[in-house]
Amino acid sequence: MTAISDTTALTGRSLRHVLRSPDTIITTAVTPVALMLMFVYVFGGAISTGSGESYINYTLPGILLITVASGVAYTAYRLFLDRQGGIFERFRSMPIARSGVLWAHVLTSVTANLVSLALVVAVALMAGFRSGASAAAWLAVVGILVLFTLALTWLAVIAGLTARTVDGASAFSYPLIFLPFISSAFVPTDTMPGPVAWFAEHQPVTSIVDTLRALLAQQPVGSGFWVALLWLAGILGLAYAGATAIYRRRMN
Repeated sequence: MTAISDTTALTGRSLRHVLRSPDTIITTAVTPVALMLMFVYVFGGAISTGSGESYINYTLPGILLITVASGVAYTAYRLFLDRQGGIFERFRSMPIARSGVLWAHVLTSVTANLVSLALVVAVALMAGFRSGASAAAWLAVVGILVLFTLALTWLAVIAGLTARTVDGASAFSYPLIFLPFISSAFVPTDTMPGPVAWFAEHQPVTSIVDTLRALLAQQPVGSGFWVALLWLAGILGLAYAGATAIYRRRMN
């Protein structure tokens, strides 16, 4: 119970920092929204997805993943600032659960990213996105996005704990933001050149995007659902193990 109460108190501290700078969430959502509007209104008319659905319906799952990838950079940034500011040393001298320090940043990331995702979906609805998905399908979508956020956040924790500069702490997210562009997020993979198509079809983002798209379009998810879960569980497990190991070494 002590660990839970300590984590709750530290999460409240992190959330207050976010509330004092709401531009963090807004900035996180602005870039994905701008990308979504650009693809829909500038490139959408020239892109054939072969699915018969509107392009905004097709591309929204990828935009949601980019939103999360953009948002977790702030977790690495805030963790780096705490580390450089001597907060870890201060906490080490206090009778609090050490795990609460990391989990506070992780839970703050999940909360802030869910707000950013809601903002992106709200803009998508205004731009014409429609879905007849059931409540269960929407819950599955939210669950996958939370797992994706957790996996990337623990990667951000590693970056925040190991970076030597503030720029390095947040720059780790750039490859994560770029990855959806080499996937089925914006165009079908079979329209890509051979080697690129092979990479796109076998990297984690494609299975996650395809699963989200199928759920929102009320289509069978097929084996891609389990592939997506395996990718998410594997990344989350490895990132969590790596982050906690690095953190224990720094706190000892």
